Amino acid sequence: MNLEEIESQRAPGGRLPLVNEESDPYGLSRRYKTPSELAAIQANTSRKRDSAGGAQRPKSSSAASDNNRPGSATKAGTTTVLMGNMPKISLPPFGRTAAQARRLQGFYQAQNETIERLLKSVEEHRAEARQEQGDDHLKVQIAVWGSLAANVLLTVLQLYAAISSGSLSLFTTMADAIFDPLSNVTLILTNRAVRRVDPARFPSGKARLETVGNIVFCFLMTAVSLILIAFAARELAEHDGETAVKNFHLPSIIAVCVAFGTKLSLFLFTWSLKDRYSQIRILWQDHRNDLLVNGFGILTSVGGSKLAWWLDPAGAIVLSILISVIWLRTAFTEFLLLVGVVASVEIQQLITYVCVTHSPLVKQIDTVRAYHSGPRLIAEVDIVMDPEASLMETHDVAEALQFKLESLPDVERAYVHVDYETTHKPEHAYKKDL
Repeated sequence: MNLEEIESQRAPGGRLPLVNEESDPYGLSRRYKTPSELAAIQANTSRKRDSAGGAQRPKSSSAASDNNRPGSATKAGTTTVLMGNMPKISLPPFGRTAAQARRLQGFYQAQNETIERLLKSVEEHRAEARQEQGDDHLKVQIAVWGSLAANVLLTVLQLYAAISSGSLSLFTTMADAIFDPLSNVTLILTNRAVRRVDPARFPSGKARLETVGNIVFCFLMTAVSLILIAFAARELAEHDGETAVKNFHLPSIIAVCVAFGTKLSLFLFTWSLKDRYSQIRILWQDHRNDLLVNGFGILTSVGGSKLAWWLDPAGAIVLSILISVIWLRTAFTEFLLLVGVVASVEIQQLITYVCVTHSPLVKQIDTVRAYHSGPRLIAEVDIVMDPEASLMETHDVAEALQFKLESLPDVERAYVHVDYETTHKPEHAYKKDL
């Protein structure tokens, strides 16, 4: 099933998707809000302004249809109470503020996204992932190799800027630029190594090597920053008491401004890809950091030439500390992926829903665990089946569920354990020592 076939299954009127009782046993599609219903939430905010006069407004067609649903709440600006032959009683409306309406609208939009995600079959998730990879392949190649080529050229440019001006702030930007292509090569090599796997030597693959490469990248940038802090501190100590400013070198500033513009273009280009590819996310973070470094470096270098000499080395120290903090924070995030941090709530919801709707032979779901092992996830699921079920039935249901979970784009491995009751203690304990 391709993406066009998936889109053709949308129901008319914006309600999503066309489902049957088997694929939607819990009636999630009935909770889906159409665009007109979401717009009605925002439209209701104007009624608060009319509440002082007690004017009664007619119900909209969408509100009227909602009131016909069993258990639905009245959405009109006035509430009409009918009791037998009693006359109609108009109560003053108490509409919501615009901020409350936006929050409510955001809640329903998030709920719609969750419903769409859960009601898609595993095949649809795979089709979307393949479609995205196919559409993004050229963009990813441009982002990776374009970043490498740009960093090589910018290294030459910023070498000239730093050496010709003698500015420590520009030396900071130069050092950052020198290590950028080296780090790009590290990311490219680790990405290639992940794709070339010897199953006999690495039975579970080498996907975690990508995370290791990201961590090496982070520590390289941090090490350069610490070296520059030492140089800047030495210059501050040696020239203490001087009042003269440094010479202003316009070509150096122009060279760094060109680097700033190039990094801004790469930053904007990688923005749309950063949430889908960890390698691109690291490149995007690098371009973001370079924007801060080059922009602040220009300011402090010019300040050291026009205002006070110490602004240049002090700016280099501030820049280096900023770079170190940013990259150490990124390294910490990557370490959490290696250690095994829990998956996002959205992924846990999807895995749980896949298990619940997998087979009528699955009576209950005992436990669902999903955690990172590098950039991808490992899922552990305990399901409950009839104690009288045959070994063949139990095996077939569990194996089919394992294959289904491992077919999800983000799941690397899935382990399915079958039980016949839920009153026991957890089978797996945390091993703290040998």
